[in-house]
Amino acid sequence: MRVLVSGGAGYIGSHTVVHLTAAGHDVLVVDNFGNAKPAVMARLDALTNTHIPVHAFDLTDRDKTERLFATEQVDAVVHFAGLKAVGDSVQRPLDYYENNLQSTFSLLRAMRRHGCSTLVFSSSATVYGDQAPLPYREDYEPLQANSPYGRTKVMIETVLRDVAHIDPSWRIAVLRYFNPVGAHPSGAIGEDPQGIPNNLMPFIAQVAVGRRDRLRIFGDDYPTTDGTCERDYIHVEDLAYGHVAALNRIASTDEPIRTWNLGTGRGTSVLELVKAFERASGMPIPYDIVGRRTGDLPASWADPTRANEELGWVATRTVDDMCADTWRWQSQNPNGYEDV
Repeated sequence: MRVLVSGGAGYIGSHTVVHLTAAGHDVLVVDNFGNAKPAVMARLDALTNTHIPVHAFDLTDRDKTERLFATEQVDAVVHFAGLKAVGDSVQRPLDYYENNLQSTFSLLRAMRRHGCSTLVFSSSATVYGDQAPLPYREDYEPLQANSPYGRTKVMIETVLRDVAHIDPSWRIAVLRYFNPVGAHPSGAIGEDPQGIPNNLMPFIAQVAVGRRDRLRIFGDDYPTTDGTCERDYIHVEDLAYGHVAALNRIASTDEPIRTWNLGTGRGTSVLELVKAFERASGMPIPYDIVGRRTGDLPASWADPTRANEELGWVATRTVDDMCADTWRWQSQNPNGYEDV
């Protein structure tokens, strides 16, 4: 299939481009490079041994989105594009609602006009909010996200269900990610956040490589194994393959829309991740324990049974694998893509 990857130059998008290409799909990318670096595209060409066409614009622009579908034959879309930081969304809610919703509306309208009805949507475990019991299951209701970012994902999932209900020719996969970490095993592509990292793993990696002095751990008095928060960390390579598996499934089914968790089903604490990274890198990770951060849950992890059974997908890489691949990326690219 000819697959358009929106946000394909970003962290998860770029890894998924590699997996889609390896699976035999013809891939093109649209990205506004707001959360990504143009330098990633040359690395994708090298990793895939082909040229990945890229259209540099923002999907909130309906006219440009329409022209893209009018000029390019697109059979399916994998939709990553959007603003994605939970904390930032609290400070800039209007930007998040406008960007994430409008880009999706623009994309869906162009797809419908040009006969493209196959979509894999990048959702998030944040849709479960703070009331869902562990482990999180796809059939939990009601979805009550705690941040504007998470609420945009709940809203888009609702839109997609309504669209699929009124037009059953749609084939839509909704993938709820847990905590993506790691990097391509070559070290050529990885996570390169702008400014101070919002997520734990890239912050640890930047401490290890000397870009940050110390890690701050927000609270050590949670009801967990060591008092620090536990999360379901999933290797970005496993996550990327999950998109290929989901695309294969919806392309061969009569079900208009289906939701799957992509996680390992295991929780790893902050301190466990720090110690695993020290093993992988051979570098000490100095840290300070500070007060709890507003909105942090003690623990969250997936029930991945549905994806295991229906997609034939299983997360196979360990926390040690995640740390080793992250360190390979960070040590080879101390300043991220700015080292190019």
